[in-house]
Order: sequence, then C-alpha cells, then structure tokens
Amino acid sequence: MYFCIMFEDKKPTRTPLESLGEFGLIKHLTQNFSPKNESTQLGIGDDAAVVAYGSDQGLVSTDLLLEGIHFDLSYVPLKHLGYKSVVVNLSDIYAMGGLPTQITVSVGVSNRFPVEALEELYQGIHLACQKYGVDLVGGDTSSSKQGLVISVTALGSCDASAVVHRSGAQQGDLLLVSGDLGAAYMGLQVLEREKAVFEVNPQNQPDLSDYAYCVGRQLKPEARKDVVELLQELEIRPTSMIDISDGLSSEIIHLTQASQLGCAIYEDKLPMDPEMLKLCDEFKIPNTTAALEGGEDYELLFSIRPEDFSKVKDHPYLTPIGHFKAKEDGVHLITGLGQQVELSAQGWKNFKG
Repeated sequence: MYFCIMFEDKKPTRTPLESLGEFGLIKHLTQNFSPKNESTQLGIGDDAAVVAYGSDQGLVSTDLLLEGIHFDLSYVPLKHLGYKSVVVNLSDIYAMGGLPTQITVSVGVSNRFPVEALEELYQGIHLACQKYGVDLVGGDTSSSKQGLVISVTALGSCDASAVVHRSGAQQGDLLLVSGDLGAAYMGLQVLEREKAVFEVNPQNQPDLSDYAYCVGRQLKPEARKDVVELLQELEIRPTSMIDISDGLSSEIIHLTQASQLGCAIYEDKLPMDPEMLKLCDEFKIPNTTAALEGGEDYELLFSIRPEDFSKVKDHPYLTPIGHFKAKEDGVHLITGLGQQVELSAQGWKNFKG
C-alpha cells in the first residue's frame, strides 16, 4: 500500500547573492562554524587563517580566479596569469606579517586549452615561486565546462608574537599605505579600451608603450614582501594590516569594522603615480575615485602607533594617509577643500548584478 502525502505548495525563498555581497555571504554561510581544535588560533574573517605550530603560527590563505570574472584571456597572457594567481595569495600572508613557504595549485580547464597553454600558465607559477622563495607542494586538476578556473592556497608561518590582525588598531593610530594607488585599475581601463578597438578592427595592433607602468600593475602585480621586511628593519610592528585587493575604501572599512573604530583619511595624502594621473585625465575618471575604488593594487594598508611616526616620516615607500578615531565619528575622506565625505565600500564586489 502506498500513501501520498500532500504538502502545502510554498515557493522557496530566493535571496539574491548580490543582496549580501561577498563578505556578507561568507559571514552568513559560516555563522554556525566555530573552531574545535586548540591549534586553530584564527578562522574566517582576516586575510589568512592562523594555525598554531609550536612557537610559530601557521598561516593559510586561498583565492579562486575564474575566467570571465577575474580575468579576460583576450588580453591577459597565461604566463602573467599564472604569476598573478600566486602573488595575490602570497600578498595575504604578508598582510598578516608572515612569510609564505608553500603553495598548492588546483586548475579546472576545458578541452579548448592545449597542453602548451597550461605549460605557459605554469611557467608564470614557477617564476613567482622562484622570486618569492615558495614551494609548489600539491594541487589538483579537473575538466571544466566554464572555462579556466584557478585555485591557489598559500601556506606560511609567523612568530606567534608577530602576527598582525585587522582588529588591532587603536584610536589615535596612524594609517599608512605602501607604494601608490589606482594604477592597476587604470591599467585595466587601457586593456578594456584596446580590446574594444581590436574587436571593431582586428587589424589594429595596440601600442601600450605609453602605459607600461599601469598595464604592468594590472597584469603582473607584486606582493610587498619588501615592506614587511622594511617594517622589521625599522622596528615597527603594525597594529593592524590588510592588503589592498578590493579597493582602498573597502579595505579601510574592513579595518575599522574589525577594530571597532572610525577613521579619517586625507585626499591630498593619497599617493598616485604620474602615469596614473595622466590616464585619469585621458579617461575622464577622477583620480581620487581610481585611488579609492580601483582595487588590485596589492599594496599594504596598515596602522602604527603615533610614536613610530618619526621612523616613517618622508619615507619614499610608505605614506601616512590618515588616522583612526572613535567609532561614533565614522569613516571619512577629507577633501582638498576640507570637506568631509563619508567613505563607502565601492571597490570590487562579488555577486554584483
């Protein structure tokens, strides 16, 4: 005998991914997860996880790169892509004050790619491993129906007393950034423009010689290992730190939320390269917008104690751009005219419609 049980016909709830955003989705999906092992010192919520290994703490970070979302193979060489896929993961380890030591690489690839294409991809991976002194120790390969998929996991370590979190800033701390901002974003604008021109006229070959710096910042970024070493030489331990992948404004908000503080940054202090400024004029994009929202700079954004300011004053690689305030004071940009503008996370957003 069979019984048929009738259920009330209810339409399932459908919440758009874009309503939560990348970090909101991560928080939503992992809210019921909590560490069970004593060796898990820090889980989800920072640039890298922290795992205790004796006197050192292990660092683990993973990034996923998807064709059509994170890269466009019509103008991204596979060798550059392999190099970049490693560097963006190592940057997360450096953002914790650690030293990366190993990586694993997993690749999903469709049959439109020959072996030679993957060889080119791994040439870039090998070059990054050589430059940063890390070992490729494993990974996986699979077929893919969605184009090229690359997942890299970086492993590293740090002395337990030297790990830098996003949550360590205090009121009055100074906010600094390494290098310059916005160049990678403007390099992307150049590549997208030349792609559009090529699609209309395939006989036209782009000349990128006037944009070498910005295009290079987009195609072949570097992780700031040198900045971590410099801070150690200057005997400065950052109170908080993050790498700039999603845009300066987004990363500042991550730091303020983690540290439960407000912040003020100054427009006239934002470091920008002359080529980037020239491109902003060419594309009619406000340079402050490019610097705040562009992303993929992979510079380090960090805070220091006020008493350490003399060690970084007028340093060519490090620029003080603001300071932390009380949480109730909010997060603002002070313009060149002295106006106070509230900062919002306008950089890269996954799942944006």
